[in-house]
Amino acid sequence: MRIWTEHPAEADVEAVVRRYFGLLRAGRVPEAERLVDHTPVRHVLRSLWAGSVGAGADGDEASGSPAADEGERDLSWLGALDLADFHWGDTGSHLYVEITYRAQVIEVALSFWVKPVGAGWVVAGPGTLW
Repeated sequence: MRIWTEHPAEADVEAVVRRYFGLLRAGRVPEAERLVDHTPVRHVLRSLWAGSVGAGADGDEASGSPAADEGERDLSWLGALDLADFHWGDTGSHLYVEITYRAQVIEVALSFWVKPVGAGWVVAGPGTLW
C-alpha cells in the first residue's frame, strides 16, 4: 500500500483504483488487497457477482446459494467486468467508479476514499454502492 506524505492527486488515486481492479479481474485478490487500506474483499466479490452474473439469477442465488459461492471460487466471470466513469466528491477525498458487465453499466459501483494515517495518506476501500 502506498503512503503519500501529502494528499494525493486524483490521477494518483485513480491509478491505484485501476491497478486494484486489474488485479481483482485477474483473480489476484491478495495482491489487490495489499494496494488499499481495505475492507474484506469477499463482500466486494459477492456484490459484483450479484450486480452482474447473478443479476439474472433467482434472488436466492445472488445472495448466498451455491451458485453465488461458485462465483467466489471461479473468478473467471470477473473478466467480463470493466471500469466505467469515475465520480469525485466535492472534497477531493471520496470517489466512486461505475462498473460494467459485458459493456453495460451495472447497479453496483465501488467507492474509495483518501484516508489520513499517521505517516500520511492512503487509498481506502472499496465500499460497494447500490
